[in-house]
Amino acid sequence: MLKKLQQHWGVNGLQVFLILLTFALGGSLCGYAGRKLLGLLDVDKGVIWVVLYIVLVTLLWPLCVLLISIPFGQFSFFKKYVGKLILKIKRGKKK
Repeated sequence: MLKKLQQHWGVNGLQVFLILLTFALGGSLCGYAGRKLLGLLDVDKGVIWVVLYIVLVTLLWPLCVLLISIPFGQFSFFKKYVGKLILKIKRGKKK
């Protein structure tokens, strides 16, 4: 599986490790930041909290991953990755 990712992304083994680490840490940071921000809004945990959390995490994720990618030297990879993701979302809206 890692070899497939390595070929698909066109990176070496160390970069695959750093990319996967960035995905994990970026996602964790995003979840943590989302919970903290909702805590500031003083929203009761319930359906509204869950909906707001999902929206907030969806909006925060690209920023968190880009920030985490800088110290791991993977910013250019994630800049391209997030850019492709945004293009796919924009193309989906036109249909």
